[in-house]
Amino acid sequence: MKSEVFKVNRIDDLEYLTIPAFERAGITNHCFSTRLGGVSKGIYESMNLGFNRGDLDENVRKNFEILCSSVGINYKDLVFSDQVHRDVIKVVTSKDKGKGIFRESDIEGVDGLITNESKVPLVTFYADCVPIYFLDPVKKVIGLTHSGWRGTVQKIASKTVEKMVSEFSSNVDDILCCIGPSIGPCCFEVESEVVDEFKKIFNNEEQDKVIKKKTKNKYLIDLWTANKLILLDVGINNENITITDICTNCNKDQMFSHRGTGGERGSLAAIMELK
Repeated sequence: MKSEVFKVNRIDDLEYLTIPAFERAGITNHCFSTRLGGVSKGIYESMNLGFNRGDLDENVRKNFEILCSSVGINYKDLVFSDQVHRDVIKVVTSKDKGKGIFRESDIEGVDGLITNESKVPLVTFYADCVPIYFLDPVKKVIGLTHSGWRGTVQKIASKTVEKMVSEFSSNVDDILCCIGPSIGPCCFEVESEVVDEFKKIFNNEEQDKVIKKKTKNKYLIDLWTANKLILLDVGINNENITITDICTNCNKDQMFSHRGTGGERGSLAAIMELK
């Protein structure tokens, strides 16, 4: 995996990404997984982190153990989201540790997680949708948000920022954001019904940056730019936004891509905790 944006970490067969701006802040353990370095087989090879894909549960737990131990996170404490392509963001506390991996979870219908507690690792899942990381290094608040195209047009990114402000008194000027690996503007082809949803939330100038017409009823959508515009609109500073240069569909050997494999795949994960 090559990137001009992320730090690519390699330990034997394991490969995962970290965000330089977040590393400089020095108060999180975090990563975005690749499909490399796990124990899963077949279409899940090898670092599958999704329990709901048909893989063996023991393989998925072992994969989390391998990845988290390298990142410095206790995998038994992970708190999973339950993603439904909506705009609900939940405040997570130490009482939620282990939900989804070792404990039954009551976190339902939630696409974003935030916390201000240390050693509460948040997890969101991906195979083309957009992961967005949030870090307030001043108030010490973190968030992870799953923003597929439906979440994007519901502006879940800005709603995550607003919840950090309302729940923990974060200052928007302090918040660092990262738009992580996901399907890129090169590959996210849609029809007019999806385009119409984007036209509802962006003005004409913004639409020109987000929507490219391909054929009569085929368009390319730039989810990376769309989410950046949403973050700028809520007041995040441009210099505080990191944008991925990795398309999951273009890198199917190293990333899981739902579109690129017709759904025959495992899951990637964004993981982050306050130290």
